[in-house]
Amino acid sequence: MRGIYCLIINVRKDIKEKIGALGKINFKKGKYVYVGSAQNNLEKRIARHLSKDKKLKWHIDYLLSNKNVKIEKAVYKKANKQQECKTACFLNKFETPIKNFGCSDCRCYSHLFRLKSLRNINKLNLREI
Repeated sequence: MRGIYCLIINVRKDIKEKIGALGKINFKKGKYVYVGSAQNNLEKRIARHLSKDKKLKWHIDYLLSNKNVKIEKAVYKKANKQQECKTACFLNKFETPIKNFGCSDCRCYSHLFRLKSLRNINKLNLREI
């Protein structure tokens, strides 16, 4: 399946994590959402994110490697690659973006956002896995 997905992430306490070439970033305790896409094998991509045993490749891998960070939920929908950035742009209007996170292959400001509430996630009409 092809599509976009959002990972709802809980950062259990304030942390400072090295995120690949971005360097060290401070993450405040709270809920975050990461927006991604997979144009082949969406299910495998999400399963990879849920796994703790993986090579650190993407920005999100570095964050998820921290013992105080956990994925609480993954949601998805069938969509083309452009919907990933449209979703990130929508969230950028309402949530707190983490500058340059997860968007090295596009012109978005970010693909990771600290959530004020889950209200805007619910507006995206994504299915829970």
